Amino acid sequence: MLLKQRFEEMMNFWVPVIFGTFKLLVLGTGMFLAIKSHYDGEKKDKEKQKAQEETKAP
Repeated sequence: MLLKQRFEEMMNFWVPVIFGTFKLLVLGTGMFLAIKSHYDGEKKDKEKQKAQEETKAP
């Protein structure tokens, strides 16, 4: 009985820690990829616009 109670107390502490860490890792990765794709898209648009301006100029 005491062992089961001790195990439950340990799980009540570690489960939120593990899942919270996993959640932060997933959200952080998602934020990083969202920002990266935003800047990469912006860079691509600038390069495309620059190429169009070069073809327009005589």
